[in-house]
Amino acid sequence: MRFYDTKAWRRKRKSILARDGHECRECKRYGRSREAKTVHHCNPIETHWEFRLKSWNLISLCFQCHELMHDRESHTLTELGEYWREKVTPKEFYIPPPSMKKYS
Repeated sequence: MRFYDTKAWRRKRKSILARDGHECRECKRYGRSREAKTVHHCNPIETHWEFRLKSWNLISLCFQCHELMHDRESHTLTELGEYWREKVTPKEFYIPPPSMKKYS
């Protein structure tokens, strides 16, 4: 069974949309109100499976904003996606992407 078909995901998705008032959090940053129908994993499940159902890792987005979070060709987060990942991830779990790591 695919993760997105599980009862646990459907229940979590519903609770996150309710928590965010069914509004896109990215649009809301700019004073816009747009209905959210997508729940985004700020730390993608492909790389952070352990965070898949953590409420802090999930935000409600409209379709247009969700598309801005991912580079679909490289399967990586965009700069905006990295912004949200850094914003929501507790400091003890945050690992900067390779291009942002400081070398001494």
